[in-house]
Amino acid sequence: MAKTSFLIFLFVAMFCFGAINHVSAQINVQNLSSVNIDDVPDQQIIQLLQQAQNSGLSDAELIRQAQSRGMSSAQVQKLQTRIQDIRSKASGKKAQADTTEDANGRIVTGRKLNYKPDSLDTSDANKKDMFENLRPKIFGADLFKNKNSSFEPNLKLATPINYIIGPDDQLNVNVYGNSSVNWKLEVSPEGNITIPNVGVINVGGKTIEQATSQIKNRLSASNYAIGHGTNVQITLGNIRSIKVIIVGQVQKPGTYTLPSLATVFNALYMSGGPTDNGSLRQIEIIRNNRIIRHLDVYDFIVKGSQKDNISLQDQDIVRVPTYRTRVQLIGQIKIPALFEVLPGETLDNILNYAGGFTDSAYTARIKVSQISDQQRKITDVVEADYKNYIPLRGDKYTIESVIERFENRVVIKGAVFKPGDYELQNGLTLNQLIANAAGLKEDAFMERGTITRLKSDNSTEIIGFNVRDAINKTVNIPLQREDIVTISSIFDLRDKYQIIINGSVRNPGKFAFSENMKVEDLIFKAGGFAEGASTKRIEVARRISDADPNSKNSSVAQVFSVNVDGQLKPSEANFVLQPFDIVSVYTLPGFEKQKTVKVEGEVMYPGSYTIKTKNEKISDLVARAGGLTASADAEGGSLKRENIAILGIDKRKADTLAIARESMDRISRLKRTYKDSTRNEDTVMRNNFVGINLPKILKTPGSKDDLLLEDGDILRIPKQQQIVRVNGQVLYPSAVVYDRSKSFNDFVYNAGGYGPDALRRGAYVVYPNGTVRGTRKFLFFNNHPSVKPGSEIYVPKKSESKGNTAQSILGFTTGLASLGAIILGILSLNK
Repeated sequence: MAKTSFLIFLFVAMFCFGAINHVSAQINVQNLSSVNIDDVPDQQIIQLLQQAQNSGLSDAELIRQAQSRGMSSAQVQKLQTRIQDIRSKASGKKAQADTTEDANGRIVTGRKLNYKPDSLDTSDANKKDMFENLRPKIFGADLFKNKNSSFEPNLKLATPINYIIGPDDQLNVNVYGNSSVNWKLEVSPEGNITIPNVGVINVGGKTIEQATSQIKNRLSASNYAIGHGTNVQITLGNIRSIKVIIVGQVQKPGTYTLPSLATVFNALYMSGGPTDNGSLRQIEIIRNNRIIRHLDVYDFIVKGSQKDNISLQDQDIVRVPTYRTRVQLIGQIKIPALFEVLPGETLDNILNYAGGFTDSAYTARIKVSQISDQQRKITDVVEADYKNYIPLRGDKYTIESVIERFENRVVIKGAVFKPGDYELQNGLTLNQLIANAAGLKEDAFMERGTITRLKSDNSTEIIGFNVRDAINKTVNIPLQREDIVTISSIFDLRDKYQIIINGSVRNPGKFAFSENMKVEDLIFKAGGFAEGASTKRIEVARRISDADPNSKNSSVAQVFSVNVDGQLKPSEANFVLQPFDIVSVYTLPGFEKQKTVKVEGEVMYPGSYTIKTKNEKISDLVARAGGLTASADAEGGSLKRENIAILGIDKRKADTLAIARESMDRISRLKRTYKDSTRNEDTVMRNNFVGINLPKILKTPGSKDDLLLEDGDILRIPKQQQIVRVNGQVLYPSAVVYDRSKSFNDFVYNAGGYGPDALRRGAYVVYPNGTVRGTRKFLFFNNHPSVKPGSEIYVPKKSESKGNTAQSILGFTTGLASLGAIILGILSLNK
């Protein structure tokens, strides 16, 4: 009965502990009232924003969640400010233009990207509380939450001699030597093993060492010559399981079945470890209603010691009480966190637990925020008192960083071989600092340098000096703390010298200027002459600085004409270039690149043809192609020519490849512009067709209809057409068989008729030769164009009408009423 009552009491106690712990965990997860945003580093704010983004939350929604979780208005405002600062810093890290020179001295513009850290690992972001990183971390709390540290006992170790044998254990008794036998013996619930021909031996509650001695004695008494040529070895086979009860401030209190080799750490890991309110330093191991050991997790974390991590026995109780005193360390400390303090420990002990100060920490003094009755107060602890100061409940220690200021620094910048920071030695002068910086570079500007000096009120002043006099020690200025000496390069004080070459060279563009550069040198840098380039009459345009502002015909540039050798050999002229010159290389007057046209369809010899003369026409091309075949539809002949006006391409360019690339780029942009209407896109592309009258051209060659051919023209002569296509706002766009007796509307009705949004007066016909005719209006009737075989009828869509809504009508009538009232008022005043 007593045993039953004890079990009921134990069950109720465990249930209460679990319920309290569950409620406590819920409160800790939801409550953000204790969070101080000033103590949260930027990295944790960035992690919070990353997790919110992965959850699909905006910044505003994140702020609202923080408010709903109990964060104060002041802290919410600080969080908003921190988020805005982080966002602005991120948006400021954009690509910056960087102008450099290539191997040939060409001026090229590239992109220099700022470093961007790898994205955070958020694989478990949705499984965690987003605001978890905002709360101060508890030192040691993560030990039992780490999946890689299960503290699982190693069951393959050698049998410990102090292992306590219990029921369900298996003992392997190996007798070897003069006698040889091997027994695997199970320990009964009463703690006994039975050795064949020897008898029953009670080993329960004994260690392996004690059991080995007892078994040897029994075997010796049973005619086994133990120690006289025969030995005995006893090891564990299968080990038993034990039940351990874990109560108190743990994540999952309860009864756990563990291997008999399990330790306290193993049991704590199985229970999820202590809660936020649980102690990590005074964990109790209770055996037979008596506390046999206190476990301090800090010993393991800081020292690696497991002296109190003892092996558990069946029905042991592990109890995690609430913590008594906890303090917080923030700022320039290696492990900022909440630390549990035991009686007798000092601030120096806590600093050791936190790993000590960071490299930039100010160690002479620590600020302490203490609880004083109903409010807090600030106290300073100096370094000499760290070993004597006793931490109090709720203390918050702030370790600040050293001041970003130097007590003995001077800086030299610019045209010296080793610019940078230097020590301000006693009596250091300007000349000595230049010598410490390895002297001046050859391009140093000698006429003037500056010293930026920090005054006593932190304002600055500029002290100028002559660099040449400073080197010759004619002027020797003593330096002061934080002086910044600047010696400029001659290149820093003028525009970057460049020259430009255009025209018939292989790589036209901007190049860096060099002294004594000739025209031949620049052409060589530009890759040499292009094919067809003229080596005569190369023009060099030069800036002038003496133009007459009072003269209308004043020169604005000086132009020279230069002849060079085709092999770029030095010439007698040796024309020397100056900075900012523009060199233009022209093509030979008679140079012409081949121009090709194409004939497709019903001709005897379709294919590509090269234009032979400048006045070659369509009729000439048809004749060269052998004339039309018997099945050709001359009326449907069309000429495709790139529409330069729409695409905006300068076809006078010499580089045909560049023209083709620009054409494709412009077409792609037009497609994106008309992405909402494929018909408009087709219309743009169809503007490449020139409407021609091929029968008339072939009948009267050389007439005004017989167009001159241009590079890239495509002449297409189709077969006899038998269908008419009907598209646009018709009920069933389709191809209709051509019939001379059918009218325009007949073809439309063969495609289902006009749609409800059809604009009938805007319907038009596109003929096979590329010409277009629209519908004309006569009185109240639509006069549609004739239809020919191979044509396409297109019915456009009506534009959307805004109409008169009830609101617009009400506004209109209200305005009229107001106007009437004003008029009546004026009339009444006149009376």
